[in-house]
Amino acid sequence: MSRPIDRLRRSLVAPALPRLPGPPPLPLTTVTLLLLLLLPSLALWRWPRPRAQGLEQLMAVSSLLQSFPASPERPVPALWRDRLGEAAGRRLWREQRRTWWQFWGPHTDGGAYLVLQENAAGGARPPLPAQGLRVGNLLVVAPDPLSRRLLQDQLRPDQRAGRGLFSTCLPRLESGQGVFWNASGLGALVGPLAPLLEAYQEGCFSLSLEGSEVRWRGEASDRPASTGPAGRLRIPDLPPSARPPLPADLLLELQGSSLEQLFRGLLARQLIRDPLAARYGIDTKGLALLRRSPFRLRLQPQLTGAFQASLELQVAVGADRQGWRQLLQGLARALQAQGLEAGPTAAASQEGAATWTRQDGVVLGGWRWIGEGGPAPQLLLFLGPVPGRWQAMTTTGTGAPASGELWLRVRPRGLDQLGLLPEPLPELVRRADQLWMESLPGITANGADGLSWLKGRLQVSR
Repeated sequence: MSRPIDRLRRSLVAPALPRLPGPPPLPLTTVTLLLLLLLPSLALWRWPRPRAQGLEQLMAVSSLLQSFPASPERPVPALWRDRLGEAAGRRLWREQRRTWWQFWGPHTDGGAYLVLQENAAGGARPPLPAQGLRVGNLLVVAPDPLSRRLLQDQLRPDQRAGRGLFSTCLPRLESGQGVFWNASGLGALVGPLAPLLEAYQEGCFSLSLEGSEVRWRGEASDRPASTGPAGRLRIPDLPPSARPPLPADLLLELQGSSLEQLFRGLLARQLIRDPLAARYGIDTKGLALLRRSPFRLRLQPQLTGAFQASLELQVAVGADRQGWRQLLQGLARALQAQGLEAGPTAAASQEGAATWTRQDGVVLGGWRWIGEGGPAPQLLLFLGPVPGRWQAMTTTGTGAPASGELWLRVRPRGLDQLGLLPEPLPELVRRADQLWMESLPGITANGADGLSWLKGRLQVSR
């Protein structure tokens, strides 16, 4: 007779589970694995990413590329006469009915290349002009023999069609008027300002003329298109900026949700960070304050005195007021060590304001608090004479940039008259009365960031 413990053990044993099927036979497993490995390879071989066409090959070797619609009723551009000769340039200009281009090579120090579309009709191709070569269906005319040779060496006939920013920019440049740039082209245009524009080192615009305004809409990336986001770009509807023009007492106003947007390129450089820490006491903690603060930067003309213009940087301090006070204390010690003298209000810098002067009494700059005792204190730092007026800037709502946005308003003609515009900027920009531009954070369809949507307009008086 079974013992009680044996009966209890038998009653707790789970019922037998159904037998699971065993692994498939080895031949079937092998076939499945081979299909999983070979099908993607077969698809890539059967439907490879298409090769880049002529214009995209030129984009890959250019620093700046512009597209223009055919306009045979207008005078023949100098570039056509210089590259094709007077007679041929005039004849081809009258016959041209499709988009044409000009571009500069990667080093930006040579002349512009002229690019035309050859007729699609059959028949023998016309002979190449001097310094000409064919890239796909395009005729490219170089400025000189060396430039032609350099271009020929740089072209990659096996280049695959681009994705992301390249695939978005290409249609803009194939029809209508537009511009594509990379870091070299941007640096050539804006010179020493390039580190402030690191978020826009490569991109493109579509341009349109509406009355007395040139408007643009496009995108830019903080990295080269070849290494940037690969997904398809979501292009939003960007209406033109409705912000009012700058008043006559301002040359420039730039607003952003954080100083990181403006100083990221500069502060990424060790050559900048080391002097800031050694000479001005702005260490890693101080740089963190700078990076996260909403700001407004203004350039104001000075009709008299030692300066052509004064620079004002206003930051929303928020909960970081103690950190900013410590930063100002270190900055004051550094300025005194460099021989600058404290102005009459410097001793009260913690209560309100400070000014710093040369030995001859000229005020070089300073700072003052705005609403320091309130819930949303702001700090105004200035280079040049003491500002005649100040007011708190708007940091929330429709009157302020949202997270990741930048708003720019400029009076280019006023800056140019003072010699404050980079020389290589186009003449159209230099003589413009007003310029507006807004940058919004963008994203690709696969979620990659580093992209900015850009919109703007340029107003030129007739």
